[in-house]
Amino acid sequence: SGCVSRGIPPEVANQIFDEMVAFAEYAFNKAHSTGYAVVCYWTAWLKYYYRPEFMAALMTSVIDQGDKVSEYIYACRQMKISILPPDVNQGRGEFSVQDGKIRYGLNAIRGIGKAVADVIIREREKNGPYRSAADFMSRLSQKEINKKTIESFIKAGAFDCFGHTRKQEMTHYPMLLLETEKTRKDQMSGQQSLFDFLGGTPGASQDSAWETKYPDIGEYDKDQLLAFEKEVLGIYLSGHPLEENESLLRKNVTAKSSDFIVDEESGEAPLRDGEQVVLGGIITGKTLKTTKNGQTMAFITLEDMTGSVEVLIFPKDYEKYRHELVEEERVLISGRVSLGADDTAGKLVLSKLIAFRDVPMEIWVQFENRDAYDRKIAEVKDILKQFDGIDRAVMFLKDTRQYLRLPDEFRTSAEDGAQHALGLVFGKENIALVGTRVKW
Repeated sequence: SGCVSRGIPPEVANQIFDEMVAFAEYAFNKAHSTGYAVVCYWTAWLKYYYRPEFMAALMTSVIDQGDKVSEYIYACRQMKISILPPDVNQGRGEFSVQDGKIRYGLNAIRGIGKAVADVIIREREKNGPYRSAADFMSRLSQKEINKKTIESFIKAGAFDCFGHTRKQEMTHYPMLLLETEKTRKDQMSGQQSLFDFLGGTPGASQDSAWETKYPDIGEYDKDQLLAFEKEVLGIYLSGHPLEENESLLRKNVTAKSSDFIVDEESGEAPLRDGEQVVLGGIITGKTLKTTKNGQTMAFITLEDMTGSVEVLIFPKDYEKYRHELVEEERVLISGRVSLGADDTAGKLVLSKLIAFRDVPMEIWVQFENRDAYDRKIAEVKDILKQFDGIDRAVMFLKDTRQYLRLPDEFRTSAEDGAQHALGLVFGKENIALVGTRVKW
């Protein structure tokens, strides 16, 4: 009415107002734009000059979001920033920086929580570092310490500072916990033992010499250590099961699971709906459903080095690939991106699948020069023939950087023995397993 009273036609007034509303959805005033520019400059400056500190702060800001933490840890590894496990003597509640490396936060250990972490840190700051697992248990109350929390600390690597393997700590802690509880009960009832008069009780903090000897049982294998870290941290910390397949992934993968996550502010994901991509990873979960026609379809969880994504498999493709759709199988999947309007993360609709074990690899053997090649090639061929398979052998001359792919008759099985056998004869440093590109 204000426009019309001033001689402006109603249709023109409505058009102007509609344009104002549309523009207001994304328009910034000058003060707002300037503020964003300043923050952007500060952020870039901090990331360049204080990279570990910047990434530690970034991970602390998403400490409860496992997928985001995984993505940032992957980014840190690309930047050559080492990630240290949580530590009851060195760690803080949040992610922190230690000698240019990022120390994982105690608050991020599942089953621990901020309140418990705060008590651990206050006690450490007041009375000094914990000298052993027994000392740690004796200095904290049952409110903070129990079977579950101790196991979480061990699995996360927070007890590594005590100088024992995680397998030793896991085997030994029940006895230490019992000794600690017994000592507390005796103290409450006013009982004393011979050890008290001598200056300490086994397992107590007064004298670590009273601690019993840890069993000589070595360490868990790498897969078990990583499984424990995944269990209590939600991520793989000291490595990743897919690291050994990095060459294969680099040659074939065109997207990561983190690319499917929709940004809260923009409402968009790095990928676009309908885009064709290739993902590679480990199947960590599977759910089967029956369609109205009585056919079976599947939803699987595919985990890569940055997180996980759900993959939808229609009945026809499920029947075709059902034998590969098992947990712990490592696969490459080609498919179509599906992003719903209200989804916080997209899905991948499977088109084709191939297991890592069915992808031919190349095993490279390095020689100092052509003379070394001529002297040793017969021995290489003899070894290759012992392990029949689909992998191709490539000979490489270090001095001239020339290479030669051997004929198909020397195709071998690298991971089933050839790589190890060649390494024993020519040295592991001269043998490399290289991924090849899949022809979809």
